[in-house]
Amino acid sequence: MFAAIGDTPYNIMLLLHVLTGFVAFAPAIAHPVLSTSIRNAGGTERPAVFGYIAENTMRIYGSSLIISGLLGFGVAGMSDEVYKVRQGWLVAAVIVWIAMNGVLHALVRPGEKGVAAGDASAERKLQVGGNVLTLLFVVQLVIMIWKPGI
Repeated sequence: MFAAIGDTPYNIMLLLHVLTGFVAFAPAIAHPVLSTSIRNAGGTERPAVFGYIAENTMRIYGSSLIISGLLGFGVAGMSDEVYKVRQGWLVAAVIVWIAMNGVLHALVRPGEKGVAAGDASAERKLQVGGNVLTLLFVVQLVIMIWKPGI
């Protein structure tokens, strides 16, 4: 085993796992507020802003979501003495992570690109995707904090 819970390598892996999770979900908090502010100000730059957001979704946020999950596998593997990868809460966490990636790629990013292109119907796709992604994030936090089933 490379490290045990509480060892420096484990703590570094856990820190990176949590940090990339924060980076991945920063837009879930910031973008709806930004979008509302632009709309309320009557700003015409909204499509341009969403163009920039769409570019960063995969480069920064999507990559962080994927890396966070992969680091989570590493954290689980490093804690095999305490937590077994086959435990229900870890399996549930993997399923939720896969679902989050699906929502990001199927709803959020296309919605952002649509808003950037001026497609009014894309706004609903983006809103639904953002809400589902935020809900999945909360579910993921509950799973990771309470570890149901152990």
